[in-house]
Formats: sequence, C-alpha cells, structure tokens
Amino acid sequence: MSDKGRSPATTPPPEGSPATRKSSPANDQVPPASTTDDLIEVDRNLDDDNDSALGDSVSTYTSSLASSVIDYPIEHGRQYHAYRAGTYSRPNDDAEMERLLLLHEIMTRTIGGLYLAPIDKEKTHRILDIGTGTGIWAISIGDELPHAEVIGNDLSANMPTFVPPNVKFEVDDVESPWLHDAKFDWIFCRYMAAGIFDWPKLVSNIYDNLNPLGWAEFQDFDLQYYSDDGSLAPDDPLLFWISTLLDAARSLKRDPNPGSQLEGWVRGAGFVNVEHKRYKIPIGPWARDPALKEIGLWNYWQVNGGLEGLTLRLFTGVLGWKEDEILVLLAKVRQSLRNPAVHAMFDFHVVYGQRPGV
Repeated sequence: MSDKGRSPATTPPPEGSPATRKSSPANDQVPPASTTDDLIEVDRNLDDDNDSALGDSVSTYTSSLASSVIDYPIEHGRQYHAYRAGTYSRPNDDAEMERLLLLHEIMTRTIGGLYLAPIDKEKTHRILDIGTGTGIWAISIGDELPHAEVIGNDLSANMPTFVPPNVKFEVDDVESPWLHDAKFDWIFCRYMAAGIFDWPKLVSNIYDNLNPLGWAEFQDFDLQYYSDDGSLAPDDPLLFWISTLLDAARSLKRDPNPGSQLEGWVRGAGFVNVEHKRYKIPIGPWARDPALKEIGLWNYWQVNGGLEGLTLRLFTGVLGWKEDEILVLLAKVRQSLRNPAVHAMFDFHVVYGQRPGV
C-alpha cells in the first residue's frame, strides 16, 4: 500500500505487509473478516518459540515516510503536532504515520472495504473526513467518487500534497466551532479513540452539519485488550500496560473506548436507520482463519512499533513515570506480544446512521 504523495520506503517491508500492496481495496472487493461474538479459533500449529512464531521479518520492518515541513515540537525523541499542542497524546512523526497506514489496512481488511454506510454515490457530493491522519481514506474515497468534493481535517498537517483534484485538506480542531460554508452529504469519523473530549457534542455537530438524508459513519475502537480463553492473564505485562495507558487517557478526559458507546450517541443525536457492527481484531498471528491471521500480524506490527510513541508522553506527563522505568516495562510488553500462547485482541465498532429528511 502506498500513501500518495509520500516518499517510497528505502528498506523493503516484508512481503505481504500493507506497504507492499498497491492500494487499499475498493469498497466491494474484499470480504470482511469474521465479525461476530463467536470465539476466534486459535491456530494450534504455531511454533512455541516466540521469535520464530512471528519471523525475523518483524524486526526489520521499518518506516521511511517523509516528515512534514512544519516545525513540530520534539519530546522523548518523538514529534508531536503543534496546533493546540497538548490536546492529543500520540505523535505525528514518520513512525506514527506508518503505524496509521497499517491501521488503515487493518480496518479496511477487517470490514471488507472503506465504509459500510449505504450511501447513494450519485447523490453524495460533499464529504468530510474527520481526523484524516495520513489522508489515505479521503484520497481513496476521492478516487472512488471523482464527482464529489472530499475534505479531510486534522490537527496535524501530515497529509500528502499530491492528491486527486477533488480532495483537499485542512488543519483544524473538530471540537472547535464548525465554520464550513455548506453542509455535507456524508461525514466520516474514524479512529478518534482517546482524542475527543466531548463525544456527544461531536456527534451532535456532525448531525447538524449534514444535509437531510445525509449519512454519518463512525469507525472506532474499544482499546481495552482481552482474551476469550483467559490466555491474557491479569498479571500479564501487556494487560498492565494497556490498562494503565487507558487510565492515563481517561485522566485527561479523552475516552479510549468510544466504540461500544457510538450507537447510543448516534441514536441520541437523532439519527435514523442506525446500524452497529462489532469486530474482534487479534493481536498477533494466532488465529486459525487466514484473513484474521494476516490482520493479526499487521496488528502486531502496529502495536509493537507504536509502543514508545503511545506510551512516553502519557506515562511521563500524566503518571509521573521516569523514561527508564517505561522502557523496562515496554521490554516486558514486547515479550508478551511475541508469545503465541497469549491470544490478545480488542474490539472495533462501526456505526452509521442517516439524518432524517425534511
């Protein structure tokens, strides 16, 4: 997969990883991964050796995306956004952009496409992508709907400059007053977990900025890790790490688990024709199902590669940990991540609804 407008990788990623694919799937080309409340079946044929279970390729997976020309602040060796600094705990540097590209691939492969809302393409002329990140979703939709105007906004200007003519990007805080000169036919909001202060207000703003019969779609996580079979034990460093991380986000009043609450917020805002789907996403290649095994490996890459970026700012600034203490914990977390006997996962939710007609 390539993020249009960015530099090619200098070190080839492992074959089969998202970076080796040409682009994200069209919305009707890939069947979704298993998405029910059923247990994910474990592949019992995995080698018990942790390193060989994931392969040497994991340690060589690198990112080489070009950095933004904006003079962003640096903390703990990581780059963070400058606009309204402090409102968002994750970095915005090259490594984080590569992690977001992995997540884009994970999410699209999990649900079988870019979106689930039953939009009428011929009547969809203005689209807003909230928290666009790398801009890959907005670009993909711009390609799929060339007649529509697509706007992507984000706190950081990490979007590429070479984009389809119908796509443009804005640096903005979606929780500030909305100043768009016209309403939208479709508003899309993905992976804003731990980034929003007032979710009901955001959903209400989305409703107010839709045309009658317009659609809103939310795709987001509950980031609490768990296992169906008890293999993620209460004293596991991986569980301790994620639980502590989520508590730190909550102390900043940024909900890290919005996914399961989205349906209630959407219905409460007045949307109709609301649908809600929940997906289990494994961490690591332990699932027997081939699609989930691949998704799980990509998920391992994004979690493992994102540990320092996800942790350092919250643990030091909010919890008062010292950096060397954090690095010791993360070494233990990596050991757990590489253990094929630990069948950790988290949930991904997709909720869409329609604004009633006049």
